[in-house]
Amino acid sequence: MTASRFDDRVAVITGAGRGLGRAYALLLASRGAKVVVNDPGSSIAGDGADLSPASAVVDEIRDAGGEAVACTDSVATPAGGQAIIDTAIDAFGQIDILIHNAGNNRYAALSEMSFEDFESVLDVHLRGAFHVVRAAFPRMCDAGYGRIVLTSSIGGIYGNHRVANYGAAKAGIIGLSNVAALEGSEHGVTSNVIIPAALTRLAEGLDTSAYPPMGPELVAPAVGWLAHESCTITGEMLVAIAGRIARAFVAETSGVYRPSWTVEEVGDQIDAIRNTDDPWILPVVPSGHNEHISRSFAITKEGAAHVG
Repeated sequence: MTASRFDDRVAVITGAGRGLGRAYALLLASRGAKVVVNDPGSSIAGDGADLSPASAVVDEIRDAGGEAVACTDSVATPAGGQAIIDTAIDAFGQIDILIHNAGNNRYAALSEMSFEDFESVLDVHLRGAFHVVRAAFPRMCDAGYGRIVLTSSIGGIYGNHRVANYGAAKAGIIGLSNVAALEGSEHGVTSNVIIPAALTRLAEGLDTSAYPPMGPELVAPAVGWLAHESCTITGEMLVAIAGRIARAFVAETSGVYRPSWTVEEVGDQIDAIRNTDDPWILPVVPSGHNEHISRSFAITKEGAAHVG
């Protein structure tokens, strides 16, 4: 099997000073990518700064014969997002791959979460994703090539306790990626979501004694494929946890049509409405949005004719 190389490709990886981002940076660099290692070195809560994590990863890459530069700007502001992408342009002349992995967390019950803690997490995860995508996306489209990989979480799909900020941000990233996939499809730009689980700093405080091996290196190959020119999907989500890689997707039941409804009739029909025997799985690209509408209208037209 021929190795998938990234020669002559430039990758920007946010949150690359530790954990998952570091694993992504080392993997892509080992296969020829020129890497911008972005990490301001903040705490899990997003406080403070430390230049050494990003610099250490750059040193690892260079010591192994690769090319990399460090960037310690924060994704949390538009100026920071632009500066991160500008680092790639200034150092290597282009931007081919964007992996947004930067994250923070501030735990609190929903009834007690402060507005500051909610906003701080959205600033890094969701707004941070937009800040770097907004800066990179036009350049990718103009070049006719790009690979965007954004990071969501099972917390963004299924929720979890004490992370309303994190869950909301990670759910929003899915929508952002879908739009990038749609608008990038005619320009050779793909956008997909990785939903990773690994033992990193964010797992501190959890009892992981019964967990199977869950190192970042088990997630990195999935991200590497999504970032590679051979990637054949866009607008999708891949889950990577403890050696398992799977697809996550949104589906609808076929539902029930009536020309009019009462509250009571919804209750009477709720089992049929929720029946998953014949689900709709509508791909984002090329036309999941339009297909949802057209299929819904077709059922309405068919049902109305039957009633008539």
